[in-house]
Amino acid sequence: ENPNKKKKPIWREWFDAALFAIIAATIIRTFFIEAYTIPSGSMEGTMLINDYLFVSKMAYGPRVPETPLSLPLVHNTMPIVGGKSYSEAIKWKYKRLPGFGHIQRNDVVVFNFPNNDTTILERPADDYYQLVRAYGREQVWANYTITTRPVDKKENYIKRCVGMPGDQIELKGGILYVDGKEGVIFPHQRTEYIIQSKLNISLPPDFIDEHNILINEHIHPEKGRVITFDMEAQTAEIVKKMNGVTDVVPYTDGKGVTGDFPASWTFPQDTAHFKWNVDELGPILIPAKGATVKLSLENISLYERIIEIYEKNTLAIKGGQIIINGQPTDQYTFKMDYYWMMGDNRHQSLDSRYWGFVPEDHIVGKASFVWMSYGKNGIRWGRLLRGIKHLESK
Repeated sequence: ENPNKKKKPIWREWFDAALFAIIAATIIRTFFIEAYTIPSGSMEGTMLINDYLFVSKMAYGPRVPETPLSLPLVHNTMPIVGGKSYSEAIKWKYKRLPGFGHIQRNDVVVFNFPNNDTTILERPADDYYQLVRAYGREQVWANYTITTRPVDKKENYIKRCVGMPGDQIELKGGILYVDGKEGVIFPHQRTEYIIQSKLNISLPPDFIDEHNILINEHIHPEKGRVITFDMEAQTAEIVKKMNGVTDVVPYTDGKGVTGDFPASWTFPQDTAHFKWNVDELGPILIPAKGATVKLSLENISLYERIIEIYEKNTLAIKGGQIIINGQPTDQYTFKMDYYWMMGDNRHQSLDSRYWGFVPEDHIVGKASFVWMSYGKNGIRWGRLLRGIKHLESK
């Protein structure tokens, strides 16, 4: 070393160290692994509120940022002051670098919320389109601040990928079927059940507390007042074996019931042609890249968002004809692969049943493992440093 070289001041050393740390953290977060927090109960009981997990970007290959001019280590909103944390002065096309593999059916996946291209700043995780259907566009725009977002700055969601490109999925009686076969039911998967018994039995209070069972009351359109038990699949199996219980079956509103309010309508929100609900839906063929589908006025609502928003074509219906990019047509060939995502908490999840397909360019990464978790009783020691495969099966 040169003994005559002037030593850096302390502030400069700290600045250089901080700058290096920010650059390194940004590269790791963008291309390798990112921390994520479970904010809601849509994946209970596999994932719990206040589970802190790492998401692997390398599992499916990291995306090159669409909006590279962005504040480091911030997703889409400036801390404290609010406002956009990114600039759209430079926008790059979708590109994904090579990864360790591809999405597999039943992976727990983090992705950008498809309907978040238009968002409400005061309620960023909510579905703007669902609120517009519920309250009307004028009221929503009068009471909230509305903005738009590019794909990589949409809010992050976490769900289970239950449908792959080319799969046919269907929900019957609350049970998921993939290509005609019953889908996997995970032990911690939750839904509402009806307990059928010879006698009017009741579950012990300590059993209800231990297994986190929620008791609800519904007015069924045909059965009248119904009491349901919201619990995990493995708990339902235990209840089935109790004395006096003849069966435990999922609770559903029934086939053809669409709900009284637009906010409760499921994808594609076209009740004239698709009388579906969260438990009775489909069959739907999930679009695959290069596949061609026949279009009609009866099924266009299934694909219009793909054609216009995700794959950036113009779409119009004139004189009973479907016109894409100025040309009349009765078919469309998909440019991307699409996926069907659902939460494990089947009656408490905003997922593909409400907003449809998830494009491949929205995929962020694969949920890897939980590094921290806490609940009302403190740290959940049994969940620390546990992989997702372990948590979903134990």
